[in-house]
Amino acid sequence: MAVSKAVAQKFDGERLNIREQNELEVKKQYQVEISNTSAALENISDSEDINRAWENIKENIKTLAKESLGLHKLKQHKPRFDEEYLGFLDQSKQAKMQWLQDPNQSTVDNLNNVRREASRHFRTKRRNI
Repeated sequence: MAVSKAVAQKFDGERLNIREQNELEVKKQYQVEISNTSAALENISDSEDINRAWENIKENIKTLAKESLGLHKLKQHKPRFDEEYLGFLDQSKQAKMQWLQDPNQSTVDNLNNVRREASRHFRTKRRNI
């Protein structure tokens, strides 16, 4: 029994690592654990409340999936907003203010050059992160 992508959705704010299900050993372990759990659940008496029985089944499946597949680990991104970024941002604001105060060709060229330089810098920085 393979875990579908629907099961990979959040369980209490946690995501399952569904890539693990492709490994044969993990699949077999999960199947054995589910069959053992389902065998234990067959012993539930008929007098037990159906809603409580369903909750037990659901919790067992969640727990087994977490144990066998593990949780998905999120990537830690490096911050891009540093002193260098703020310097480029300040240069861009100053060039724009100059252009707004005196809209001639030289201020337009200066604004475009500052924007181009900032974009180039950020693009290379993103690639290196």
